[in-house]
Amino acid sequence: MSAPTAGLPSISLAAISLALMACVKTEGTGAADTTAASSTRSASASTCAGGNGGLTLPSGFCATVFADSIGHARDIVVGSNGDVYVNTWSGPYYNGPTHPGGFLVALRDTNNDGEADVVKRFGPDASQKNGGGTGIDLYKGELYAEEGDTSSKRIVRYAISTDSMTPTAAKADVIVAGLPANGDHPMHPFVIDSSGNLFMDVGSATNSCQLKNRTLNSPGHKPCTELQTRAGIWKYDANKTNQRFSAAGRYATGIRNAVGIALDPSGQLYSTQHGRDQLAENWPKLYTPEQGQNLPAEELLKIDQGGDYGWPACYFDNRQQKLVLAPEYGGDSGKAVGDCATKKGPEAYFPAHWAPDGLLFSTGTQFPAHYKNGAFISFHGSWNRAPAPQQGYQVVFVPFSDAKPVDAAKYETFADGFAGGPLGPDANDKAAHRPTGMAQGPDGSLYIADDKGGRVWKVVYRGSAK
Repeated sequence: MSAPTAGLPSISLAAISLALMACVKTEGTGAADTTAASSTRSASASTCAGGNGGLTLPSGFCATVFADSIGHARDIVVGSNGDVYVNTWSGPYYNGPTHPGGFLVALRDTNNDGEADVVKRFGPDASQKNGGGTGIDLYKGELYAEEGDTSSKRIVRYAISTDSMTPTAAKADVIVAGLPANGDHPMHPFVIDSSGNLFMDVGSATNSCQLKNRTLNSPGHKPCTELQTRAGIWKYDANKTNQRFSAAGRYATGIRNAVGIALDPSGQLYSTQHGRDQLAENWPKLYTPEQGQNLPAEELLKIDQGGDYGWPACYFDNRQQKLVLAPEYGGDSGKAVGDCATKKGPEAYFPAHWAPDGLLFSTGTQFPAHYKNGAFISFHGSWNRAPAPQQGYQVVFVPFSDAKPVDAAKYETFADGFAGGPLGPDANDKAAHRPTGMAQGPDGSLYIADDKGGRVWKVVYRGSAK
């Protein structure tokens, strides 16, 4: 579940030190334990150099800190030559000084030790009223990235020199301009398919389209006109310059915030959805604090053109395993369904308030066959589960079979330890690290970015059994 745009405290040195723990891990799953990977999960610090950078992983997997302290690292992409590109971000989500230099970071490992020894920054910096961005991708050898200020963002394209890792021209081409950057969800992650279709998230400006956002007993706008230009996925052409954002580009609607967005091996578009916040806080006569902590589910969505996924009138009740009416639109603690019966539900779902920020389908051959074509999802962690402890802060794996999840309610904890230890109910951001974007290297390795400590991990498989 994503937080409002109130700033988050900067990381402390004590929190960083907590993150560097021994790698002892137990299996964690959703509604029920999955056994496919649990038998292989064990301590791996003894066989992995450097303690896996604080992460705990299944047996046979090792992690290195590929880069560190590079800024608020969001989405990440890896070129065919192994060069890694990260988009970093500033703005109201973060406190503390902005990292000097451009917000785009190029990383290269020249000696193949799992750590970048060449780090270069480029693109406009804070002095040019740039605040960086989230989305990044490679298409036809060129780098596409989100950049802009706190009122308007754009998707730009850089021609990249494979020798220098940096742009060959001083100025980038503008692909899409005028992206809204106000409100609760100003990020624009995107993915480009093999034909050049650019699919981009435009998150909602509000929590649940209330007349007064995040306010006690405030009803929802009817209709929610915000849906015309927010809370959905937009489609543009990565081959064309100077396109302008408008309602006409909307591809799918009713998605509060599709921060994780990716293509499966067949080219089918998927996204995650950040479920809405504050059911109990805003509607205490309808929801108990315990319900507020555990509703609604986070979701993995299969995106179809023209699809309506229900926000703001509906949310997915993980206990009933169905979409139900939100209280702003006549809902009554999950009993009423109404028009939600006609909306598109998730392919898989996860605990409430975990904030799914990254999505990646595993297509490489390095990892064991169990992981082939399944989905990795990174959870940024919660901010609003009080009085219960905060949760999330991990990367999970969802096995797929026949192009769909094996079980919509089950997942496997793949990488943990980001938070640096158990967290309490305090809404302040006390996690050491928070996983965001993920990418697959040409060798099949997995890269995980972190927008709290500015770290990038590289995860490889060292086991012998496939």
